[in-house]
Amino acid sequence: MDRKLEEQANRRLIRPNLSEIKDRLGQRQPRRKQVPPAETNAEAFYYLKQMNSRTPMVVVLKDGEELRGVIEWYDRTCIKVNRQGAPNLMVMKDCIKYMYKAEDLQEGHSSMSQDGI
Repeated sequence: MDRKLEEQANRRLIRPNLSEIKDRLGQRQPRRKQVPPAETNAEAFYYLKQMNSRTPMVVVLKDGEELRGVIEWYDRTCIKVNRQGAPNLMVMKDCIKYMYKAEDLQEGHSSMSQDGI
């Protein structure tokens, strides 16, 4: 019984001083923002979506040449464009200026003809 009383007598509520806590927190180094991932997989998702739906695409090269066809295959450095009535081409990605869906081009021409332009 004496031991229980002794333990209770030794217990105290320890409440730290707020200024001490602020001093401790102030000594920490500020956190750096996390570096965004090098790859978001958006490019892979886009290629897979166009390949699975066999969407006719227009690939514009840096020299201005346009290639029309369906993307059959891709990897980190190139894409394979399957063309009708012409040989299939393996195109290096660094030679591509931009690409778009062929239907976007057709919609643009139809809206222009309706406007009288």
